[in-house]
Order: sequence, then structure tokens, then C-alpha cells
Amino acid sequence: MTFDPASAAARGLARCHSCGRVEAVETRHCPVCEAPLHLRKPASLERTIALTIGAVLLYFPANLLPVLFIKSSVKGDSQNTILSGVVQFWNDGDYPVALIIFTASVLIPILKVLAIIALCLAVRSGSSPQAMTRLYRLTEYVGRWSMVDVFVVAILVAMVQLGSVLQIDPGPGALAFAGVVILTMLAARSFDPRLIWDAAAASAATPADDNRETRGADSAAQPPLHA
Repeated sequence: MTFDPASAAARGLARCHSCGRVEAVETRHCPVCEAPLHLRKPASLERTIALTIGAVLLYFPANLLPVLFIKSSVKGDSQNTILSGVVQFWNDGDYPVALIIFTASVLIPILKVLAIIALCLAVRSGSSPQAMTRLYRLTEYVGRWSMVDVFVVAILVAMVQLGSVLQIDPGPGALAFAGVVILTMLAARSFDPRLIWDAAAASAATPADDNRETRGADSAAQPPLHA
């Protein structure tokens, strides 16, 4: 792995992932909290990719399976998926609620998965490290607001139980969506953004090395000068 010569990793210094202390990586364990020291998170990219694939697989049942089962003696039994709930709120004129649920439950998970994929690709290409770092911070910040509808389901199940008149039960879609949110949060936390800067340093060093080799080959090909 190629490190930026100005980075702490190039000097053999590792930041503890638990307490933040900077220590020589040769010590192997942090002297404060005794956590293992690594220059970079071990298998960060592999874990991020695996968690993202799991989130993508759960995204489809999260949107296709029912989130709520409603049993009513007045209106009969019904079930709602995330998208049908958005449509129902929109048709009832509750536009802010429909937009919030659509944004938090449909749009944000898709954008977060795409952002994580872009970050993983940036580790390979090393392009735009500053923009990718800002994208990582935004992805990690937005992820904590992705459980809105799961909280709503939990509150409804706990509070709206009116015996034989109305009963609300969570559906498998809510469990699948919770899995999507948890996996994307874990994927964002397992990703090491410093890998982006390592890739940028490697891509910046490669042309310079190629130029030196080219100049060396040219000088070797030239015949020696005689006085």
C-alpha cells in the first residue's frame, strides 16, 4: 500500500480506533485502552462491499412486503407496504407526511447505497479524494435519520391497540427495512476514508515513477559523449 509521505501512516504512526490516541504501530496495542492498532481498518473495503450487497438484497423485500397489518372491525383487514403507504398519505392530502416517508424510506437508502458504491470505486481509482471524503461524511451523517418509518411502526404497534376495534401489527417489510438501515450504517462505519487518500497518493506517484523510468531508459539509450 502506498501512503502519502506527509501522512502519519508513512511514519509508522497509527490512530487507535477506540480512544483516538496516536501511537507507533509497532506497539500493536494501544497503551491506554489496549485496543489493537492498525494503520488502516483491516479488510475495510471487503466488509463494506459485503454489507452493501446484503443491504441491496434486503431492499427489495423491504419495499415489496407489507410493513403494517391493520385489523379493523369497521373497515376490515388491510396491509400496507412503504410505497402504498406513501400513495395513501398523498391521496389523503397528507403531503408532508408522504414526502417524509418517501424521502426517509425510499430515496435515502438508494442514495446511501449509491454513495457507498462510489466510495468503494474511489478506493480503486483514487479520484477526487476531497469530494469523496465530503460524501463519506454526509453518508455517515444521513444514515442516522433513516429509521423514521420503523419508529412510526413501533409507536403505532405500542399505542394503537384498541382491542376488538383496531389492531396494528408489524409486517415483514418493517424487519427487512430495519435490516437495510442497519447494514448500510455498518457499511459506512466499516469503510475507512483514509483508503481514498492512499489511492490518490498511489495514483499521483505512478506517473512520476513512469516518467523517471522513461528518462532513465532514454539516457541509457543515448551514446556516450566523447570529449
